[in-house]
Amino acid sequence: MLVPIFTLKLNHKINPRMVAIGKYDGIHPCLTAATQAGKVFIHNPHTQGQRPAAHRLSQSTQDSDISLLNINQTVSCLTAGTLGPNTTGHTLLVGSQTNLLAYDVHDNTDIFYKEVTDGANAIVLGELGDIQSPLAIIGGNCALQGFDFEGNDQFWTVTGDNVRSLVLCDFTADGKNEVSHYAFHFLFMTIVAFCSFQTVTSLCHMHGSRFGYALSNGTVGVYDRTARYWRIKSKNHAMSIHAFDLNADGVAELITGWSNGKIDARSDRTGEVIFKDNFSSSVAGVVEGDYRMDGQIQLICSSVEGEVRGYLPASKEMKGNLMDASVEQDLIRELSQRKQNLILELRNYEENAKALPGVSEGESKMGVIPANTQLQTALSVRRATESQRAHIELNISTPNETIIRAVLIFAEGIFEGESHVVHPSVQNLSSCVRVPIIPPKDIPVDLHIKAFVGGKTSTQFHVFEITRQLPRFSMYDLSVDPSATQPTGKVTFSINDRPQRVVMWLNQNFLLPEGIDSPDITFTTLRAGGLLKINMQPSGEITLRTDDIDLAGDLIQSLASFLAIEDLQAEADFPVYFKKLRATLTEVDEFHSVHQKLTAAMADHSNYIRNMLVQAEDARLMGDWRSMKKRYIELYDLNRDLINEYKIRSNNHNALLARLKSVNQAIQRAGRLRVGKPKTQVITACRDAIKNNNINALFKIMRAGTASS
Repeated sequence: MLVPIFTLKLNHKINPRMVAIGKYDGIHPCLTAATQAGKVFIHNPHTQGQRPAAHRLSQSTQDSDISLLNINQTVSCLTAGTLGPNTTGHTLLVGSQTNLLAYDVHDNTDIFYKEVTDGANAIVLGELGDIQSPLAIIGGNCALQGFDFEGNDQFWTVTGDNVRSLVLCDFTADGKNEVSHYAFHFLFMTIVAFCSFQTVTSLCHMHGSRFGYALSNGTVGVYDRTARYWRIKSKNHAMSIHAFDLNADGVAELITGWSNGKIDARSDRTGEVIFKDNFSSSVAGVVEGDYRMDGQIQLICSSVEGEVRGYLPASKEMKGNLMDASVEQDLIRELSQRKQNLILELRNYEENAKALPGVSEGESKMGVIPANTQLQTALSVRRATESQRAHIELNISTPNETIIRAVLIFAEGIFEGESHVVHPSVQNLSSCVRVPIIPPKDIPVDLHIKAFVGGKTSTQFHVFEITRQLPRFSMYDLSVDPSATQPTGKVTFSINDRPQRVVMWLNQNFLLPEGIDSPDITFTTLRAGGLLKINMQPSGEITLRTDDIDLAGDLIQSLASFLAIEDLQAEADFPVYFKKLRATLTEVDEFHSVHQKLTAAMADHSNYIRNMLVQAEDARLMGDWRSMKKRYIELYDLNRDLINEYKIRSNNHNALLARLKSVNQAIQRAGRLRVGKPKTQVITACRDAIKNNNINALFKIMRAGTASS
């Protein structure tokens, strides 16, 4: 239970998910948040009367406790913490779509100001792997980049998509500090995104390898590594999540701030609500700190309208008083619900009792079914027809004359709203229901099935529940068109394992008929067409042939996980994809060239405007109205040209970002064709080749896994 201990009304709006606490002088905690018009405000009630020097920092005219930091760009993320190895105060880090600023608030000076071509959507500060000093790690356009205290680029890797949230933790919980492990405790972000097919909006480290997460569809939950403890889904959006121990049991609860202004705290194990409160507007951020300087850590919540509240765990005496009323209300609500359920159950018993003396029709209406009734399921691959897309057919049936009145299926990422109901009409009732399923990605999905089973004239039905897993690579059919074009792309690698183990992997991850005992197999890919061919030599050399580099990467990662392979090198060639990538790299050079020319032209126009303004003012002071009018007309024309050039620069910049995203994704795809250290080496070598503008070396690395011939 939490009790509010202070409330602040700040006269500044706060951008969502951009709130932090920083001790910039090493002593006093300051609430820091991004606000409107490209500014960051710093609330410091502890050192009143101290005026900042006039560099970036200025005093707010609305509140004497607030200083404003002018960024002059739209702020996309911020955080505060210890960046320098020998600094006493925290460093403020502010990211935009083009730059990263590290700022010393206490001395009012820039530590570094770096251009980040991939943008900064999320930022986290902390230690990473074997790198000695803390890093500011930013996530942007399919890339992660880490800077040290001097602004040196110490870490870089690629991701499968744009990064929206970051968190640092030893994800594997093995005490090892390999960069590969730490680079992908961002792996958690990938796990959640793949399991839910939704965008991850927030992450927070609970303890150990346990994480809280929030998705764009209103889902909030907790994972421990790859195991999900719980999740809940709301019609509102989770704006911020934070781990805070509110009942002094040594285990942090998950605090969530919602778009409707609600704050709630949930158990990390069960998701049960322990505490809740409300703001009048959407929550902007949830942080913690000793804001009253009394030795107690407070939970600090802020709204987008600038309202800030601090909470402390209640004392034992106060906790009893506060909880009595809420416990009584919850108990009354629970007993009322149980009463309604018992009344409904009693009514059903009464109806059954009335029907007991009747004949078989009465027994049927009671919902009596044979003792051997069970729910049976089968999955099969169905190719596309003129009337229906390619899909997986889920066949649900019973072994006798009973009928299935309705079927309810829960599955993440397959159905809109995560559930699907099949309710056959009375004329079409039977003991079998067929449900088409179209998984959008190659991800294993659990199908939680509930079916209402009864007699043909039943008014009451038995509910059967069963869970069936859809294999990861289910949208692949064994039947092959003889006229199909053979794939030109391939990946070759070697394993030290028996063919039977590969066959076990095939049966576990594909929908195969019984009797498949060879790893040499050919599939038709039902989503994009084309063929997938898998071949294994007696020496252990495996060749995957497909034109889909993403599919090849997924297959290698899945097989390596199944066989517990830690390091795997591979040789790959995807002529069609590499040809497109080479064209993309050429476009990147062209867009860079255009960008430089437009920037130079804008600088020239700025100089012209400065000169014309001086000339127009001189003409005004001298009373030369004709010259003044002429200069202002020229200024108007130049301003119009600048606006048009800005639109061109903006379109060019967006196109450049799209191409850079494609390049980063290509590096990530090349990395996914390997496992462990070879994967890390490929990503690092590819980046070095791009920095040196060595395109031939880049493609050699992607093919062979190394730049050496």
